[in-house]
Amino acid sequence: MKTKLSPIIAGTMNWGIWDKNLSKSEMEHLINICIENKITTFDHADIYGNYTTEADFGKAFKQSTVDRNTIQLISKCGIQNINARNNTIKHYDYSKEYIIWSVENSLKNLQTDYLDVLLLHRPSPLMVADEIAEAIDQLKKEGKIIDFGVSNFTASQTELLRQKTEINYNQVQFSATHYEAMLDGSFDYMQQHNIIPMSWNPLGTVFREDIEQTRRLKKLLVQLVDKYHLGSDTLLLSWILKHPAKVIPVAGTVNIARIQALMKAVELDLDQLDWFAIWTESMGNKVP
Repeated sequence: MKTKLSPIIAGTMNWGIWDKNLSKSEMEHLINICIENKITTFDHADIYGNYTTEADFGKAFKQSTVDRNTIQLISKCGIQNINARNNTIKHYDYSKEYIIWSVENSLKNLQTDYLDVLLLHRPSPLMVADEIAEAIDQLKKEGKIIDFGVSNFTASQTELLRQKTEINYNQVQFSATHYEAMLDGSFDYMQQHNIIPMSWNPLGTVFREDIEQTRRLKKLLVQLVDKYHLGSDTLLLSWILKHPAKVIPVAGTVNIARIQALMKAVELDLDQLDWFAIWTESMGNKVP
C-alpha cells in the first residue's frame, strides 16, 4: 500500500539559504498556503540549504500547529557535500549506518516522528543492495519511514534494489524540455513495476533559457494560453500529468499566485493533439 501523496508536491529546495532564504514566519505562511490549495506533500533533501533547510522548515512547521497527519513529508539522503560535515570531496554514502543516522537526523530537523517517504538521492557505484535493504527494513520496523523509493536512478539501478526491498517511487527529471524518461525505458519500467515517478524541475528550461527550443515552446504556449485560459506553467504541468505513468510534479515555486493556480493543472485534461504539439515543438521536428 503506497503512501497517498498530493497530485502536486511542494518542493522546498529553494525555500532556504540556497535561494529565497525565507524567514520562519514566511515558511509557515507558505506551508499553510500550500495546504489550503490541496498541496499537502512537501519534498525535502537533507542537503538542501547545505543541510539547513530541513531544520528551518521544521521550526516553521512546529510554529504552524498544522496536524502532522494531514501532510506528507518526503526527504532524501546519500549526498555528502563539500564544505559541510568536514567532507573534502563530494561523494555518496549508502552504508546502513549512514542511512539510519541520516533519517534520524532529518526527523530531528523536521520535528517529526516519521517520514512518509525516504528517497536515495542519487545512485552510487559503491552502493550495496543488501546493506541498503537492511537499513530500510529496520527504519520501517521502527516506524521512522513509511515508504521507500529512489531518485535519479535508471531502470537497472532500481531493479538492483527492488530485488532486495520494495521500491514505490523514483524522482527523476521530466518536463517538456527534458523528456528522456519517457523514451529511454524509465517510465516503461516504472509502469511495469507499479513505481510512481515524481518529476523534479517540471517546467524544465522554458522560462530559464532563451534558445531555439524554448522560443518554439513559448510561441506555441501563447496560443494554448488563449485556448485554455490558463497560464503557461499550468499547461506545462498538465503536459506532465497526462502521461500514463501518473507522474507527480514537484513544483518549487514560492509565488503564492502560482501556488494557487497549480491544482488547475490537475483538473485540466490537455487535448491529445496539444500534448503532441508541445512535444513536437520541444523536439524541433515531427514525431518519428
